[in-house]
Amino acid sequence: MGCPLSIGALKERKHLAADALLHLVRSGFATIPDPRYGDGDMAFTDALRSAFAMFSLQAPSLLAFDKERTEGNVHTLYGIQRVPCDTQMREILEPVSPTWLRPVFTSVFRPLQRGKALEEMVFLDGHSFLALDGTGYFSSQTMHCAACLHKVHRNGSITYDHQM
Repeated sequence: MGCPLSIGALKERKHLAADALLHLVRSGFATIPDPRYGDGDMAFTDALRSAFAMFSLQAPSLLAFDKERTEGNVHTLYGIQRVPCDTQMREILEPVSPTWLRPVFTSVFRPLQRGKALEEMVFLDGHSFLALDGTGYFSSQTMHCAACLHKVHRNGSITYDHQM
């Protein structure tokens, strides 16, 4: 008698499985307009999916991510046809406004919230505790602005960056 109930419970939560949530991300990325003029040689959705995959897999670099892509099943999981090089990724994604990404985040967050998958993260006065990774969102040794943080390295070079 316990089996049919447990199978029913699994079916109810299929929408919270990684495959279902990744599908929401992939379909959400398909709705974001490509800011480039003309037809680029790299698919816009491949650049979006590659950036997402690189961060979700916590790859230390695009080179490490590309190695993982060729050895693993990143293509199947994330639906990436071609991974852009780091320069391509920057050029393609830099003009994308973060406001275009919010509906994708919401489409994943909402079922997690409704399915009570985030209740374990409620910490203080009903607020959620969430550890973030990748808080640096700009870094360059040549380009900088007045608001940039800067790090002086032992060899005298300077790295400029913005952090959350």
